[in-house]
Amino acid sequence: MRGVVLHGPGDVRVEDRDDPTIELPTDAIIRLAATCVCGSDLWSYRGVNDIKRPIPMGHEYVGVVEEVGDEVSTVAPGDFVIGSFMASDGTCEICQAGYQSRCVHVKSVGAIGTQAERARIPWADGTLVATPGVPDPDLVPSLLAASDVLGTGWFGADAAAVGPGKTVAVVGDGAVGLLGILAARELGAERIIAMSRHEPRQALAKEFGATDIVVERGDEGVGRIKELTNGYGAHSVIEAVGTQESMMQAIRSTRHGGHVGFVGVSHGVSLPGQDLFYSTVHLHGGPAPVRRYLPDLIDRIWSRKINPGKVFDLTLPLDEAAEGYAAMDERRAIKTLLTV
Repeated sequence: MRGVVLHGPGDVRVEDRDDPTIELPTDAIIRLAATCVCGSDLWSYRGVNDIKRPIPMGHEYVGVVEEVGDEVSTVAPGDFVIGSFMASDGTCEICQAGYQSRCVHVKSVGAIGTQAERARIPWADGTLVATPGVPDPDLVPSLLAASDVLGTGWFGADAAAVGPGKTVAVVGDGAVGLLGILAARELGAERIIAMSRHEPRQALAKEFGATDIVVERGDEGVGRIKELTNGYGAHSVIEAVGTQESMMQAIRSTRHGGHVGFVGVSHGVSLPGQDLFYSTVHLHGGPAPVRRYLPDLIDRIWSRKINPGKVFDLTLPLDEAAEGYAAMDERRAIKTLLTV
């Protein structure tokens, strides 16, 4: 099969890889219908994450089940399925509490690589969810978004305790931040402030539900949030970047007693103890338990209540994956969908 392999910073190749096979009775093999490039993939692409050897890429996926192991009972060959970027058994106490991304038997789908024609998905019963039928082609991008960026944005909003009557600020205008805005709207937020400097992303933020745009960053951005909230700060802040600046901006933009949902993959983040102590904010986040939200998100997409697939503003065939990475790295694209 053909699959994307990262050989080093900026060196993306589409190569022949071995076809996946059932290795454990809890596995499923799926033929990908679509996959995509994630903002978190760029950490490795840019060399921030050190690559010691060529690695397969991709952790977002939708497709059709081709084969299942003997112990798989919830999906079957022919089912169109969506799964989380983390494979979970679905039965441990952590999974039962709704934190499948930290399952005691968790396996990273990214280590397998789903930017490919086919993929082996571990813990199929606890990871994959079948759609009600074969989706119309126009629904595929939105269903693909549910496998990570929509579920992650939703967790960011949930962790930030977004709800009716609240003011929400979103730090980060990538796909996760934009879908955090959509999630905040769906969860009933009264006011949603998007922090963005890029006009196309601002336009999509408004389409997803943003009521205000803040272009400033750092202390100026915090000051602008305070101006918009009578000096208090937002009730809920979604942090969707993962840098020191974005995390501190999120904390400082939150009112005392408010909530920060952090879902940006942290790189070089160190929280000053005094700042944290006197902020009196609630911090919650980490790898999103996407599997918790999939049934609800699939229902919203299937009924066409939401259209998160709009975050894909570049569609390329799998063999042109290198251009998809470059376009996102250079901010010429928000998110690249790869057709398989």
